[in-house]
Amino acid sequence: MFSLVYNHLNIGIICFSYLRMSYVAVIYPQDPVLRMGSNLTASCWVHSDLGVHASSLFWTLNGQQLPSSLYRVLSPTNLSVTLAGLNASRQTSGDNLVCHNHKGHILAGSCLYVGMPPEKPVNLTCWSRNTKDLTCSWAPGGKGETNISTQYTLKYKLRWYGKEKECEDYTHSQPYSCSITRDLHLFTPYEIWVEASNQLGQATSDVITLDILDVVTTDPPSGVTVSRVGQLEDQLSVRWEAPPALKDFLFQAKYQIRYRLEDSQDWKVMDDVGNQTSCRLAGLRPGTVYFVQVRCNPVGIYGSRKAGIWSEWSHPTAASTPHSERLMSGSCDSKSSGDSNSTLRRELKQFFGWVRKHAYGCSSMSMKLYDQWRVLMQKSHKARNQVLQGDKS
Repeated sequence: MFSLVYNHLNIGIICFSYLRMSYVAVIYPQDPVLRMGSNLTASCWVHSDLGVHASSLFWTLNGQQLPSSLYRVLSPTNLSVTLAGLNASRQTSGDNLVCHNHKGHILAGSCLYVGMPPEKPVNLTCWSRNTKDLTCSWAPGGKGETNISTQYTLKYKLRWYGKEKECEDYTHSQPYSCSITRDLHLFTPYEIWVEASNQLGQATSDVITLDILDVVTTDPPSGVTVSRVGQLEDQLSVRWEAPPALKDFLFQAKYQIRYRLEDSQDWKVMDDVGNQTSCRLAGLRPGTVYFVQVRCNPVGIYGSRKAGIWSEWSHPTAASTPHSERLMSGSCDSKSSGDSNSTLRRELKQFFGWVRKHAYGCSSMSMKLYDQWRVLMQKSHKARNQVLQGDKS
């Protein structure tokens, strides 16, 4: 038998607790687990010594009184209530079904757990940070929410031999994930799967097979610096260091750079950086602050043929391009200046566009050509500005 220990401040937040002791009333069934849409008939028995007739009792569910049309007096000491088409529990700790006397005092309570059995977990993905661990994440199957407490267990074993094991470190910040941090084997495939279970059923994900060397990711590149390229107003130089954790591994790194304007959230990504640890950003706005990030993909560790997994992006590093001399030394005679430059601009427009397009990447040949062109253009504009200033004086 159970009697209710009730804290009125907690009603509707967590389900009640019970202690074994002499009783004044009891509800049956106690703490049932039911599928969504099920029907339930519960009974409240009161001790005959109380001198309380069942017809004077009433029921509440999560603090809301249930209509008397749902009640049935089974005996002078037994009142039942029938609930049809139960909805999912409001919280995994259960819903509160409570029996009260005519004054509203609580006589007994039961927790209702209404939900669904789990569906097969999906999207099982694993990665290894610097070959030191193996972390896997997944998503619950179906709509994801069972509405009752559901346990997920990541299991694994060596493909051709070895004993089935369970992952133990579920402290990862990402939900539905677990990290294997010891007794890992390189050059040997693993079979990995997830089992989901609750009081209404269980389900198992598809089994994936992987070699740790094929799913290695690493720390972001360190020592990222961004600096100006002399007085070239539309370029910035980016340099970085390879991830130190992989310095002793045989692999071919790939890098990506992304950058954005200070007042924008839209990143532009450069995919053609290759395995260099420096690159030039060209075609930028003069006198503008840019934020730059770099990430690494450790391709082909110990001969792996897989594409590798990109690291997180490095912390943003900011730098500004120089102001354009054309903007800083502009002439009041805009019409005259525009006329003198219009012919040259038309003649060079096509070539300038070609250079800008081909200097976008990190090719040293295209960057040298682009640098020479920009220096020439700056000198030409400076000379024309000096001539205009001399004419005005």
